[in-house]
Amino acid sequence: MIHGPLPDRDGQATAAASTGLAAALDRGLAILNRIIVVFASLALVAACAILSYSVLSRALFHAANYWQDEAAVFLLVGATFMSAAYVQQNRGHIGIEAFVGLLSPLANRIRLWFVDVVTLLFCVFFAWKSWTLAHEAYVDGQVSNSMWSPPLAIPYSLMALGMSLLCVQVLVQLALPFAGSRRP
Repeated sequence: MIHGPLPDRDGQATAAASTGLAAALDRGLAILNRIIVVFASLALVAACAILSYSVLSRALFHAANYWQDEAAVFLLVGATFMSAAYVQQNRGHIGIEAFVGLLSPLANRIRLWFVDVVTLLFCVFFAWKSWTLAHEAYVDGQVSNSMWSPPLAIPYSLMALGMSLLCVQVLVQLALPFAGSRRP
């Protein structure tokens, strides 16, 4: 439970009034992330509409629904992975905040740096595997096992692109303190 502002989240994720490559990249990512969040929100609404249509058409008209579930899953995968960098930018991912009040400001900065490095390593590995999966799906022409049979390269590419953006976001957050900006 949070009862007030946390010492490691006292500023916005953008490096306001900072100059340099890291700050410019951070501002560019912030703009890109806001655009992606709009499209991810639309994808979530579309997934809800598709699933609602699926339930209603099946219940009322006994219609087949061979494409609705997969379309909704593709939209949800895209929205989830593509918006991950935005969530990281705002430090919205799950974190252990019990230590924030117990540790000194220096210890909190070290804790955040360590968590970001481990996060970056995991995300780089996940992005690499996602790009490998997307490439294999595209080259082999893999499709889902349904009657609709959409190409699997679509969700795999969205996963790979979203994880790559997350890697860039974490890398920028690691670089900002070294560029003279306050850490978000």
